[in-house]
Amino acid sequence: MNSRIWIVIPTYNEAENISPIVRAVTDEMNTIAAGEYQVLIVDDNSTDGTGELGDGLCEELDQVEILHRGAKDGLGRAYIAGFQHALANGAELVIQMDADFSHDPKSLGALLAAAEDADLVLGSRYVPGGSVRNWGMLRKVISRGGSAYARAVLRVNVHDLTGGFKCVRRAVLETIDLASLRADGYVFQIEVTYRAIQSGFDVREVPIVFVDRAVGASKMSWNIALEAMLLVPSLRRARTRQLTRS
Repeated sequence: MNSRIWIVIPTYNEAENISPIVRAVTDEMNTIAAGEYQVLIVDDNSTDGTGELGDGLCEELDQVEILHRGAKDGLGRAYIAGFQHALANGAELVIQMDADFSHDPKSLGALLAAAEDADLVLGSRYVPGGSVRNWGMLRKVISRGGSAYARAVLRVNVHDLTGGFKCVRRAVLETIDLASLRADGYVFQIEVTYRAIQSGFDVREVPIVFVDRAVGASKMSWNIALEAMLLVPSLRRARTRQLTRS
């Protein structure tokens, strides 16, 4: 279905969350842009029945599709597959969000409003009005510190580089070379935004309240977060090499 707005939701073992989050998203979008959107579940071969539940939602709701992938291959690869599917089906705006309600569907309107005159809109925990709930102090320090570190190394004026709630224009996704993006969690989020900035697109942050998941297991580990931080300098080096060659 050719829709102007696509909401991409990657899943792996989210059986407890998939139906509630999809219904909440469709309810919200029906008040914002009825008839203009499509929800795409990207399931990485879940072992808990998430894919089958997604199939049921597709049969029930015309605004929902599911993309079944053969294996768990990293959050970034799931997003890339979803982005490519959305672009192939006419997307002009693509929203990415988590399946576990850490990203509130009620914030979709704010992202879309900002996207009227911005190329990439970030749902930001670390601008005035944004916050995080139900995290311990250590996790808060690591998350905020990681964003500050990436901001300093990459020399960009973005406060929440590691967040995963975004609304991005088609032109951005067509420009930043999706296939070459890194596949793992935090570094994928950082690189999408960094490449957009370096390509001259207008990037804007809108405040969101991030709420830690209530059910299910988190897919993010401290090893992934640490690896992402270690890879941040390579993003800047790659950009420097590109500028030198040009």
